[in-house]
Amino acid sequence: MPPPLLSRQTCAILGVEQKEAPLEIKVTRQGPYVVTGAPMPHRARGLTTEQGEPIAWEHDAPLGAGGTEQGATYELCRCGGSANKPFCDGTHETRDWDGTETAPTSTYAERAKTLPGTGITVRDDRGICENAGFCANKQSNVWKMTGDTESTPIRSQVAAMVERCPSGALTYRLDGVADDIEPPLAAGIAVLDDGPLWVTGAPSVVRADGEPFQTRRRMTLCRCGASKNKPLCDGSHAGADFHDAPNSAPAGQA
Repeated sequence: MPPPLLSRQTCAILGVEQKEAPLEIKVTRQGPYVVTGAPMPHRARGLTTEQGEPIAWEHDAPLGAGGTEQGATYELCRCGGSANKPFCDGTHETRDWDGTETAPTSTYAERAKTLPGTGITVRDDRGICENAGFCANKQSNVWKMTGDTESTPIRSQVAAMVERCPSGALTYRLDGVADDIEPPLAAGIAVLDDGPLWVTGAPSVVRADGEPFQTRRRMTLCRCGASKNKPLCDGSHAGADFHDAPNSAPAGQA
């Protein structure tokens, strides 16, 4: 079986059955994420050009026992201090951090701003951006390019950039299509190097008080403990000097 986060098209080509997992993530009060119904998480990172522009995702093999099989249950660190990242080791109980959940449970449509284009409409929710950088290059960015989408190549580039956005802060739909066009990502959790958890496959994410967040095909969850929009990532890991990628500097001391 291939690693998680392969698209359904790829699974079909490989002759692999791709089932929807009942992926559920429960946020615990001042504690970790409890994950059920998912493959084991795996590490991922953006691949860049020689100019440092992210252009593609690279995925590693699953972490820990259980591999790609659906149905695993495990706890993932939310405070940023575990010595066994991305898994929880109980450090949240002694670490000085604030796990208060402040992210609104309103819908994406209620929060997002609309960027009209020609043949395409892009929407943007800045509050959940994790700053992966796929939305820009040295020449331009999605916000500028959307206004020039009378050009089919530019429209295609905008769509490709938006589809690589891990948080779903950016979405798009084409004229005449009622719904956003989402990349067909399978259920799984990618641990982004020095960044958040990238959760895909329409997971159920539930707050500690039992209130659910809107189910979306992709989202990013804070694991550095610094987001002002917990449990969602807001890009604060960069300013918090959060590190846990292989061969990187250690995270801030717990």
